[in-house]
Amino acid sequence: MRLTTKGRYAVTALLDLAIHNNEGPISLADISGRQGISLSYLEQLFSKLRKRGLVVSTRGPGGGYSLSRPATEISVEEIISAVDEKVDTTRCGGKGDCQDDAPCLTHDLWMALSEQIRHFLANITLGDIMERHGVQDVVARQERIQMENGGRPMRRVG
Repeated sequence: MRLTTKGRYAVTALLDLAIHNNEGPISLADISGRQGISLSYLEQLFSKLRKRGLVVSTRGPGGGYSLSRPATEISVEEIISAVDEKVDTTRCGGKGDCQDDAPCLTHDLWMALSEQIRHFLANITLGDIMERHGVQDVVARQERIQMENGGRPMRRVG
């Protein structure tokens, strides 16, 4: 399976948005600073996420983005699909033309694995991820660093 940075960053950015949801609309600059994702890349991702109805934007001073619905109702699979990522472990993209325009010997195995991964990601929501202890540890670390920086978002070094 190949999940590019586009899918990973989209999930990370929406998780950040979910975690800070009670603070009102969140700017992409804040997400960029906390998560070390380029602002221009976030702008591209959020354009797709907005078009797919996962986020809503608020313009003007104090504007930014918010989730369009509760974090417990947004699956990881939905986020990945929204940014045009595909979960596919086959070489042929699921077309079945992997060997001389016909399915290869292990085509059905890789198709079944792809389906299991899709099912797994469809059953994990942002809310589920937020409850994980490791995620809470990272949030606490990011908040500590932000406070040490005088309240400014942390910036990625390097």
